[in-house]
Amino acid sequence: MASFGKAEPGSADVGVIGLAVMGQNLALNIADHGFMTAVYNRTVAKTEAFVDENPPEVFGGGGGGLVPSAELGEFVASLARPRRVVVMVQAGRATDAVIDSLVPLLDAGDVIVDGGNALYTDTDRREAALTEKGIHFVGSGVSGGELGARFGPSLMPGGKREAWEILEPVWSAIAAKVDPETGKELTGAAPGKPITGGEACSAFIGPGGSGHYVKMVHNGIEYSDMQLICEAWHLMSTLGHLEPAECADVFAKWNEGDLDSFLIEITSDILRQNDPVTGGAFVDIVLDRAGQKGTGRWTSSEALELGIPATGITEAVFARCLSAIKDEREKASTILTGPEGPAAGKRDQRLFTSHDALIDSIGQALYCAKICSYAQGFQLMRAASSERDWNLDFASIARIWRGGCIIRARFLQRITDAYERDPGLVNLLLDPYFARVLEDGESAWRRIVANAAIAGIPVPCLGATLSWFDGYRTARLPASLLQAQRDYFGAHSYERTDQPRGEHFHLDWPHPERPQAKV
Repeated sequence: MASFGKAEPGSADVGVIGLAVMGQNLALNIADHGFMTAVYNRTVAKTEAFVDENPPEVFGGGGGGLVPSAELGEFVASLARPRRVVVMVQAGRATDAVIDSLVPLLDAGDVIVDGGNALYTDTDRREAALTEKGIHFVGSGVSGGELGARFGPSLMPGGKREAWEILEPVWSAIAAKVDPETGKELTGAAPGKPITGGEACSAFIGPGGSGHYVKMVHNGIEYSDMQLICEAWHLMSTLGHLEPAECADVFAKWNEGDLDSFLIEITSDILRQNDPVTGGAFVDIVLDRAGQKGTGRWTSSEALELGIPATGITEAVFARCLSAIKDEREKASTILTGPEGPAAGKRDQRLFTSHDALIDSIGQALYCAKICSYAQGFQLMRAASSERDWNLDFASIARIWRGGCIIRARFLQRITDAYERDPGLVNLLLDPYFARVLEDGESAWRRIVANAAIAGIPVPCLGATLSWFDGYRTARLPASLLQAQRDYFGAHSYERTDQPRGEHFHLDWPHPERPQAKV
């Protein structure tokens, strides 16, 4: 039996199930904002320890606090109606198990919120099943890691609007806050002292699994953003021969301009860190084998399913896959040769006038490729919105990504502005601001990718996004030959440049005169 007493019925405003790192921090965030927060974990000892570590005085005088329960039935009974239950357990079977155990205890009109990284099709399935029982279901992306969960995440809820209206007071209160004019995140929150004012980084996304879909794409963009930063660092340290601390200074400088972002900021901090064991640069002691939890792969698979060329995101996923075969790469490095250059201690700057020009060009290439990766992510969401009648508001999505989430960045205000100017914008690259940035930076971007190829330095995301950019701006691609090949061996037909779109033809290739027939 737990050391805490039995919870009073109806004494809590909202409940959190699952007290791992994210669940604990989200519960503390909710309580900080004046909500009495019921907490439950299958392991009672974890609930006990959590409550002992966070006594009432932690939450200041805002009126919030924790309401622990040892049993699930008691936890549900402690919630005021309509009940709001936030599930923060591992995605997949664990989430289904928790939902199944909750259903007999809930009433029509209650709300279950899944705050995990669920696959959006699972969210669709769960919402449909719970709707039949009269129970609301919200699939909400929660981004920002443990600090975001504690002091203000970006929240992406999807489901029925009436469910959102029940959840909204909580979600708007606990979300990250930004200055509505500049888009800069308001910082300085502390336990018991949450941020007040500003614009909440939370908004209703749309029906069904749309919230988790948008979170999935967020994570796909995150994969690309991180890989691009890693490539920029690799180029600095190879072509530029900068030490990690010198690279940290470059990233810190970039963080004062257009590249200002959470990921650039932490990169500078990481590159400045010394290893506590050896005293050398920490980044040099970390094994070059990156992990992944699957959301990037989901984004890539979805892009393939919808026919959207999200090359930056997909190459970032493949880069992690390539990093994972560490033993193979080490063996290959002793057999396969490449050009002499940085690896041999030689500097190859044939395409740059100076060392400073090289570093500046890397920054321009990073910004251009970053824009293209975000453009691909928004293009994917546009296709999904059209396919599933979600009617996504892209200005709103960009707006709630300005703070709290991992990809928060200064230029998300630019994306917000672009979609506010033109809600029907088919691609970010067609917005005047982004078109101008790419025009100004593409020359440097090309020199960086070319120099990397000459030196034998892998730049999968910088290169893939450049090729995508060139493909997108090219009116006529060599796909004409490809379609002719398909017609040759598979009679797949083709359209003609001198006939209306949608009319298809086939050439009778085996026939000696090869006549054309309209299909």
